[in-house]
Order: sequence, then structure tokens, then C-alpha cells
Amino acid sequence: MKKSQRLNVIVELNARNEKNTLKALGDAQQKKQQAEKQLEDLKLYRQEYEVKYQSIAKIGLNIKQLLEFKAFMSKLDKAIAEQEQVVVGVEQQLINTRKQWEQQHQKTKSMQKVCEAAVKEEIKVEEKREQNEQDDRSTRIGRNGGIRNA
Repeated sequence: MKKSQRLNVIVELNARNEKNTLKALGDAQQKKQQAEKQLEDLKLYRQEYEVKYQSIAKIGLNIKQLLEFKAFMSKLDKAIAEQEQVVVGVEQQLINTRKQWEQQHQKTKSMQKVCEAAVKEEIKVEEKREQNEQDDRSTRIGRNGGIRNA
């Protein structure tokens, strides 16, 4: 098996790994978008609930209703803080996955260049071999022709 063929197997393996890493990058981006959407939804719900409370508060609330509202708002704030941490974690995962893909992409490109160089070298060697064969044939024909004429 030629060197370029052996290298091509490695290039294909690297390309497959790069493709898998790219898929993981897409998944990480999707997770980030979902986490950000959940955070946005929580914040929006909190705003709507607070507006609703303020409109009801104008009418008047008893202590129990006020305490329930405060407790619920506290739970919403806690959920928002937790979701913000989830977003930070997912963003870090996305950064790490992007770095992995970039490294794999560079590795694949490098191996492709090495394989291309091997192919060029093989072509060069083959052309030189063919040229030597032609030279040998020409020399033999010249010698054989010279002997026949003598």
C-alpha cells in the first residue's frame, strides 16, 4: 500500500472525527439557545406577574395575599438565578466544543496537506521511474541498432 493511501485512511478518520465534533458543536449551540429562551421566558413571566400584582394591589390586598405574592416572586427570582447559571454552563460547554472542533479541523487540514504532499512525491517518483525506463529503452534500441548496422 502506498504511503498516500495509508495517509488517506488517516485523513478520512480525522474527517469523520471532525464531522462528529461539528455535530456536537451544533448540539451545544442548540442547548445554549434553549437555555437562553427558558431564561427569557422566566424573566418575561416574572414581569407579567409583577404587573398583574401591581394592578391588583391598587384594589387592596390582605397580608396573606401579599405574603403569597412575595413568596412566589422569591421563587421566580431563584429560578431565574438558577437558569442564569445554566446559561453560563452551557456557554462554557459551547466554547469548549468549539475549541475541540477547531483543533480537529486543523488536524484534518494538516493531514490532508501531508497526504497531498505524499501523492505529489509518488507522482514525481513514478515520473522519474518512467523516464529512466524510456532512457533505458532508448539506449538499448540505440545499441541494438548500432550492432545490426555494423
